[in-house]
Amino acid sequence: MSYPVITIDKAKIEHNSRTLSKLLKQQGMRLVGVAKGVCAHPAVVEAMVSGGASAIGDSRIDNLRRIREQGYQGETILLRAPGPSQCDEAVLYADTSLNSEITTVKLLGEAASKAGKMHKVILMVDLGDLREGVMPEQAADVALEFERISGIRLVGIGTNMACYGGVIPTAEKMRLLLQVKTEVEQCIGRPLERISGGTSANIKLVLSGQMPQGITELRIGEGILLGTEAVERKPIPGCFRDAFLIKAEVIEVKTKPSKPIGEIGQDAFGNVPVFEDRGHRRRAIVSLGQQDIDPSALFPCGKGIEILGASSDHLICDVEEAGCPVNVGDILEFGLTYGTLLKAFTSPFVAKEVLKGAG
Repeated sequence: MSYPVITIDKAKIEHNSRTLSKLLKQQGMRLVGVAKGVCAHPAVVEAMVSGGASAIGDSRIDNLRRIREQGYQGETILLRAPGPSQCDEAVLYADTSLNSEITTVKLLGEAASKAGKMHKVILMVDLGDLREGVMPEQAADVALEFERISGIRLVGIGTNMACYGGVIPTAEKMRLLLQVKTEVEQCIGRPLERISGGTSANIKLVLSGQMPQGITELRIGEGILLGTEAVERKPIPGCFRDAFLIKAEVIEVKTKPSKPIGEIGQDAFGNVPVFEDRGHRRRAIVSLGQQDIDPSALFPCGKGIEILGASSDHLICDVEEAGCPVNVGDILEFGLTYGTLLKAFTSPFVAKEVLKGAG
């Protein structure tokens, strides 16, 4: 086997998808499985759908194209608004897209009309996180403009939180979204079909039973993939947290000083590191680096192993107190959080392995 490798447990992903699908359904919502964290890997998409995801969303058109080429026939949702240069391709591979710009939606309408399609749009509303979306007081007017565009069907409104600004989705924020829905419906003269209330950051609200009625869907990636909500990163009851593991090979083991020798300047990424002098310690270098992973979003499975840091190609670990001796050629396993999941699946240097017997 080639290392490093990220292993995929399909059965655990399907289980997480089913658990969340049932939870949302109990509160009147459907589950949209978000596949961008794994570059729409076919085994993961299949597990999400088998577990109850009603649609698959991704931010990259190339990923949606692959989903279609792999045979997925359900709804595809483009989670990042396409650029003007991407609108023709967007309507080919995305049934629905999240948008806030009238200019872009006009181009999508033209592309859809040329292709003989009706493209569905969800108008994004910014509730304070300050990423994409119109401000709430602008939503009705923009929705009316969307309504007038040929080739476009405005199916709902949505929001995104706890991403750029870290603003937590609260019951008050969701009630504001529902208020915007009412204003939009009054303006366009018909009901909206979908209110897309957010992401894995909303799971905490769902678990507490505080999600207002009227939200119709959540777009969930991290919750399915890693079994955690995205505000405090706490485990979701009944979900697996180890559906993915990274395995990498030890390429050097030496006892060295714990503090570099000489004048300290910038590291390879422009940071000035700070070190604690702990004396001489046994250290292992593992064949992973910041090109493949985020070291702050990675944690060793082995007892007594500590990640010290990483350059672009080398992960440096303290193994002085490891539960078992660590030698060159050993394979170390690491759990991960979202930052490393995303990087590992994007890196062509990390192999992807679907576990046998894992669904």
